[in-house]
Amino acid sequence: MSAISAVEQALENRWEALWARVFDKEPVELLDALRRECDSNAVVCSETRIVVPNAYDVELADFVHDELSRRGSRGSRVGQALTDSLVRHAERHGYEWAGPLAVHITRSAQVPNGRYRVASSVMPHVCAEGFQHTAP
Repeated sequence: MSAISAVEQALENRWEALWARVFDKEPVELLDALRRECDSNAVVCSETRIVVPNAYDVELADFVHDELSRRGSRGSRVGQALTDSLVRHAERHGYEWAGPLAVHITRSAQVPNGRYRVASSVMPHVCAEGFQHTAP
């Protein structure tokens, strides 16, 4: 094996390890970060009501986001897996969402290579009252 082939193989192995760590069937580190974000922003409203944010933003390093986009449907499966895991976590803890749950995956040049950043917020949602018309 030539030196160039060895370098190519090493780079490919590192890429595969990174991909498996961040976006395998169970992206454990990322799921843990989402759960921590949910838990740390829980608001206890009463003994039986704990409300958590409903909008979660996952920012990925550029090259990780590019690879996710390049693989097409894999990206939607990752987003769905993250959402499903967060729903199960909330159910186990008796949390109530502040509105419809949304997990957005975006790219960010501000995130160090191979890493991610997770943030949450309460996304306003539309209620039926906004659509009621008054008689003239």
